[in-house]
Amino acid sequence: MKAFRLDELEAERAANDGAYLQFLRERNMSVGLYALDAGEPDPQKPHQQDEVYFVVSGRAQITVGMETTHVARGSVVYVPAGAAHKFHHISEDLRVLVVFSPPES
Repeated sequence: MKAFRLDELEAERAANDGAYLQFLRERNMSVGLYALDAGEPDPQKPHQQDEVYFVVSGRAQITVGMETTHVARGSVVYVPAGAAHKFHHISEDLRVLVVFSPPES
């Protein structure tokens, strides 16, 4: 079994000065913690993998393709491989668990 604590993952991510920390990688998936502070732009580009976002904390909007929705703690968003997507209008620091399948390359 592998078990993780969000507070420890957040501390590790912050210590490495990065917005993204991959903390689990297996044959068919990878999982990471993504962080964007309020007002910060989301620099990501489309990925070659399907992904699921689970919002741990914060408030923002996300646009996937031509659709936009508000997200907050507890929101789950699926983004198909190759789809353009961005978080924006981040009004509270955003912390998101990201699951990639297959693993992010």
